[in-house]
Amino acid sequence: MKQILLVITLTVACIFLAVYGFNGLFSYHGIKLGLDLQGGVNIVYEATVEEAPTADEMNAAVQMIQTRLDNENYTEAEVSIEGDRRIRVNIPGVDDPQEAISNIGATALLTFEDENGNVVLEGKNIERAIAQIADTGFGNESIVSIKLDAQGTEAFRIATEENIGKPIIIKLDGEIISAPIVNDVIRSGESMISGSFTQASAKQLAERIEAGALPFALTPVSSSGVGAKLGMEAFTSSYRAAVIGFVIVLLFMLVVYRVSGVAANIALVLYVALVVITLSLIGATLTLPGMAGIILSVGMAVDANVIIFTRIKEELANRSVRSAVEAGFNKALSGIVDGNVTTLIAAFVLYFLGTGIIKSFATTLGIGIMISMFTALVITRMLLRGLVAAGLNKPQYYGGAKPNS
Repeated sequence: MKQILLVITLTVACIFLAVYGFNGLFSYHGIKLGLDLQGGVNIVYEATVEEAPTADEMNAAVQMIQTRLDNENYTEAEVSIEGDRRIRVNIPGVDDPQEAISNIGATALLTFEDENGNVVLEGKNIERAIAQIADTGFGNESIVSIKLDAQGTEAFRIATEENIGKPIIIKLDGEIISAPIVNDVIRSGESMISGSFTQASAKQLAERIEAGALPFALTPVSSSGVGAKLGMEAFTSSYRAAVIGFVIVLLFMLVVYRVSGVAANIALVLYVALVVITLSLIGATLTLPGMAGIILSVGMAVDANVIIFTRIKEELANRSVRSAVEAGFNKALSGIVDGNVTTLIAAFVLYFLGTGIIKSFATTLGIGIMISMFTALVITRMLLRGLVAAGLNKPQYYGGAKPNS
């Protein structure tokens, strides 16, 4: 009886946390909705360079865009590499793709060129960029102060030494933003970019350079939007289908497996609450494939219970109910573990090799499988032991034949 009370208390507590949370944690409110559910935009960028960029350069580009998205408060956006030169950006909660592209900004392809157009320094050599107010000789202006790395410092020293009295043209994505005349050799590796900047535009430029200026440009090649209404309709219909399916499963388990079905149903309710709590804690983004992963893992949780109950029914022919329950779990263990572990391996492969919504599916599937194994092998077992100890120990309650009268 203590085992039953313990499980019921745990289940009620988890349901409460999943619905209402605690100190802003654990509840379903902490689960973010993906692009296909919340609506938003999808943008694909391509590296405009003759030879395919290296893996390090593409990873740097992903980091650059992610940092820029964070700076623009697109904290739920996802950035992933596609192929050898494309990057996909998913931004939930945004309606206009062009507005998103504008807010993300250009790629901050910064170059320093001499008057003949020869590149003497690239933005990748900049370690730090800070927006400041400085006296440029024409009064206080908003400028961007930059600090170069060792390679950039030496290259800039040589460039300023060879171009005294000539301009060093500073270009951002091919557009001239400043063309100061070199008056002296700059050896310190520190300089400034001046132009017709406001404080806001200087700050934005500094952030874009800090986010990672690359040796190649990224051009948006396609963009599309998913309306919030369409996304919420998909979420609502999927949620309704999941609830109806779950209720049907509960009724099926109760009718077919009787007392065992009661134990399985309590374990399944606890399973759903634990999945919600876990997804909330890790700040997961839920997509339609992610919901499919949850539903699939529910099916596997039910399947585990069916295997156990079938084993128990077989053992009831030659054992008491108490020993049949123990034997049923022991004999079903290897089959359940093997089936779930192989699926879990597939989920890990999908997560580490997949992108975007594939990761969402793999995340919910993996979490669901681990929790379903716990609820089936531990919680259901505790409940059945408690029910048998409470006096529900007739074989027919567990699918066995009635004793001959």
